[in-house]
Amino acid sequence: MKIKSLEELKKIREESMGGVNLRHGEARGESIEILVGMGTCGISAGARGILNRFVDELAKKKIDNVRVIPVGCIGYCHSEPTVQINIPGQEPVLYGNITEDKVKDIVESHIHKGVVIQNLKIDIRHTRG
Repeated sequence: MKIKSLEELKKIREESMGGVNLRHGEARGESIEILVGMGTCGISAGARGILNRFVDELAKKKIDNVRVIPVGCIGYCHSEPTVQINIPGQEPVLYGNITEDKVKDIVESHIHKGVVIQNLKIDIRHTRG
């Protein structure tokens, strides 16, 4: 791709930085956290692709109050890849056996509309991680 102007270069940089900001914690306002389990078992089950897909979906929908955070083992190896959603003022929700195609559903339903996807949820009670 040949860049033809400084404005075009600035636009490309701005679009790229949106995804970088989502991954590195520069969300705006009271932020929602998406914790992606990146322990050895999570990575081998596809967590890296899940993390990248969350960043892409959030950027595509221009949702900027969410931080996508890679974390170590969440402790549910049998349900990897696992994702924990922390919304301020609400109990954390842990999702298991997440595939890249389920990420869009989580962003649309849980992050955008505030509706937990019950059939993906790991039914446990825990405090915020």
